[in-house]
Amino acid sequence: MSEVRTRFAPSPTGRMHVGNLRTALYAYLIAKHEGGTFMLRIEDTDQEREVEGAVDIINRTLSKTGLIPDEGPDCPGEVGPYVQSERVKAGIYAKYAKYLVDRKKAYYCFCTKDRLDSLRKEVNGKEIMIYDKHCLHLTPEQIQANLDAGMPYVIRQNVPQEGTTFFDDDIYGRIEVPNAELDDMVLIKSDGFPTYNFANVVDDHLMGITHVVRGNEYLSSAPKYNLLYEAFGWEVPTYVHCPLITDEKHHKLSKRSGHSSFEDLIEQGFVTEAVINYVALLGWSPSEDREIYSLEELVAQFDYHHMSKSPAVFDIQKLRWMNGEYIKSMDFDQFAERAIPQIRKTVTKNLDLDKIARMVKTRIEVFPDIDEMVDFFEKLPEYGLSLYQNKKWKVTPEKSLTVLMSILPMLEAQEAWDNDALYEVLKTYSEREGVKAGFTIWPVRIALSGKAVTPAGATEIMEVLGKEESLARIREGIRKLTDAQ
Repeated sequence: MSEVRTRFAPSPTGRMHVGNLRTALYAYLIAKHEGGTFMLRIEDTDQEREVEGAVDIINRTLSKTGLIPDEGPDCPGEVGPYVQSERVKAGIYAKYAKYLVDRKKAYYCFCTKDRLDSLRKEVNGKEIMIYDKHCLHLTPEQIQANLDAGMPYVIRQNVPQEGTTFFDDDIYGRIEVPNAELDDMVLIKSDGFPTYNFANVVDDHLMGITHVVRGNEYLSSAPKYNLLYEAFGWEVPTYVHCPLITDEKHHKLSKRSGHSSFEDLIEQGFVTEAVINYVALLGWSPSEDREIYSLEELVAQFDYHHMSKSPAVFDIQKLRWMNGEYIKSMDFDQFAERAIPQIRKTVTKNLDLDKIARMVKTRIEVFPDIDEMVDFFEKLPEYGLSLYQNKKWKVTPEKSLTVLMSILPMLEAQEAWDNDALYEVLKTYSEREGVKAGFTIWPVRIALSGKAVTPAGATEIMEVLGKEESLARIREGIRKLTDAQ
């Protein structure tokens, strides 16, 4: 078997969509699983759609995710250039289009826009244009006269009208289409640039690509590829079409979802490794009963034959869970590097942010979760007295007032202000009163935080807030409870 060579061939049109990231990932995994080569090719032949800076986004995303190309614009091998506009300038596509024209497999078309519009018709509620091969019947003299006159033209594929064309996909099986249903697609546009389909076939062959990974929206155009390969006498690569990615409502994942691109997800506080792990499972099932994989483990496990035909649902809640698992397993220094800047957005006071970060590490799923979890350190929020009611510990607002009034002088007299020493104070009170520790801790924690759920216990919160602020908040709790009586 020859070396496996795959490619990721994005168009530089903006942020990298999750579907494109999955294509890059699967192409990378297929190559690396077999010890092959993963290539980056920039497909910039649609100049109108190109977005400035988009190539940088592509390179940056591949670098961050670890999907490092073995060959590409920045690491050229022997089959460059790796940017299609540069290949246009080198005359590659024009050369191969002329090869097909000379063999009657393609032809010049000089039809005007008005004439093409006249061929449009409605089929199943959708307007389509099937070209009628008008220019196929021009004589060589007519063609030359038009070229000499500088008439605009395109080059079209000459699709046979009889018989059928089949296409074998490793996921979807054999797809067979009557040739009468296939249009004479444009190979070279009037601006001299190749169309997506033609450039792909030429480049994949010349670059030795053995496995082509792409979305299943291209399945309908797949038979035309075989006709081109057949026309050139080239071997057809293995095609791997990935299933559609939908949102939770089973609509195609779009920008409106708010999490359709890699950059969206990173900005929303997701970890790169978790995104890659989750995207790998959008259409592929590992043979093992597990879900957490490093990139290296994915390389070892990935078998594209286990891909699904069914649409894959992008479940943001599932990704949040997975991201939380990655955060829990993070080295603390690595976690703090991202968590502390997030904490600083909410907590501007001079507090021990490392301790706050340790409190939240196992409690968040994405980094912005930190904001609401730690905002009480900055300022005690307004809160209702119903928080002092707790059925589990049999605490009521009246009993909470008793606890706080009794605990306050004990804390005022306390010199050592660390978690262990403070816990001993609350424990001493609980034992003296013959109540469980939770009965004492609950009202103290409410007074300190104004929240039913906090990232740490009362004594840990007091340690971070400091003595003066902790006592002030407990006094405020006493005032609120007293005023309500």
